[in-house]
Amino acid sequence: MAFLSKNTMSKKDSGCSFCGRSRAEVGILIAGVSGHICESCVQQAHSIIKEEDLSDKSKSGNEVVNVLKPSEIKAKLDEYVIGQEDAKKVLSVAVYNHYKRLNQPASKDEVEIEKSNVILVGRTGTGKTLLAKTIAKMLNVPFCIADATVLTEAGYVGEDVESILSRLLQASDYNVNAAQHGIVFIDEVDKIARKSDNPSITRDVSGEGVQQALLKLLEGSIVNVPPQGGRKHPEQKMIQIDTKNILFVCGGAFDGIEKIIANRVNRQTIGFSTSEVERIDSESLLKYINPTDIKSFGLIPELIGRFPVLTYLEPLDAASLKRILTEPKNALVKQYVRLFDIDGVKLSFDADVLDFIVTKAIEFKLGARGLRSICEAILNDAMYELPSKNESEFRVTLDYAAAQFTNSKMAKLRVA
Repeated sequence: MAFLSKNTMSKKDSGCSFCGRSRAEVGILIAGVSGHICESCVQQAHSIIKEEDLSDKSKSGNEVVNVLKPSEIKAKLDEYVIGQEDAKKVLSVAVYNHYKRLNQPASKDEVEIEKSNVILVGRTGTGKTLLAKTIAKMLNVPFCIADATVLTEAGYVGEDVESILSRLLQASDYNVNAAQHGIVFIDEVDKIARKSDNPSITRDVSGEGVQQALLKLLEGSIVNVPPQGGRKHPEQKMIQIDTKNILFVCGGAFDGIEKIIANRVNRQTIGFSTSEVERIDSESLLKYINPTDIKSFGLIPELIGRFPVLTYLEPLDAASLKRILTEPKNALVKQYVRLFDIDGVKLSFDADVLDFIVTKAIEFKLGARGLRSICEAILNDAMYELPSKNESEFRVTLDYAAAQFTNSKMAKLRVA
């Protein structure tokens, strides 16, 4: 094979054997045994091959995901999520088994491994969404977050459950095969609990009705999805998505479920006891959670059965919150230091400032999510003024932090 430019072409090189252009009309001719091909035809051929390759993959449905071992997945999670050892272990095993199952060829003994959908139970700000986001980023698979509170039964004001898959489709850039191997995180799943432990007599279109509509998505079926989301209508073009290989992770605070657990394990969560042992037990009751408690809270048994993996996230104490401020790869302190560094300002915090931020976060009971709000309240004036000044260093002291927070709207709201 030889490469011929315009300068090296001889008269016998008539031109491209594919498009018929003469040697004067092309830049490079590639000589073969019995003909030539120009660079334009090579590029077109390459595009055709890529399109056919993607089409074949989409038809076969086999897309191999590079999966780490459970211990490796947990090690990656440790870089972003502080604490929650039990939740990280359970989630690592569930994700590993799920994608290991997808990467295996069809079994000759007809043993079909079912997927392991996950429910994460934990108070607000304990890291439920962060765990799912980190897993998806690590595996480089399509990921979307859906809010269960906006879902209603078909025919009512709100969103159909199929809109969840519309978001996943958009996250995968409308690559159906990639979407069929993605991860869906359904947040606030506790908000679709039915109003009592007994089946509803009247319509519960945003509670029990949504749970029943979710069943077909979770169990693995071919679902007609509107590409742009929203309500379905007969004249709309639909995209079919097979959900059998989509991993569903649900998260919820399940506020008040501790009382249900306490009744089951015969522990008293409120009373006049001052025993330190009883207080610690009441704080860690979530470790005893089981599917029966979720059912008593208001999820229907059919839905619970499609989430074989149930785990909990522990409430964050002061030590964990302080570590969250400084240790993870995307720790808040590191983010603010970077923000100030872009303006050429070196930001530093006194040690007691971090303790002050943690104390206020515990007072507001917002978990790790409250840390950013408090940091914003403290640093807002500095972020407003410093870009216009020539200062090269800014140190946050306890007196400055306390004064800024006291004057903030957040502190006034707390007082009110």
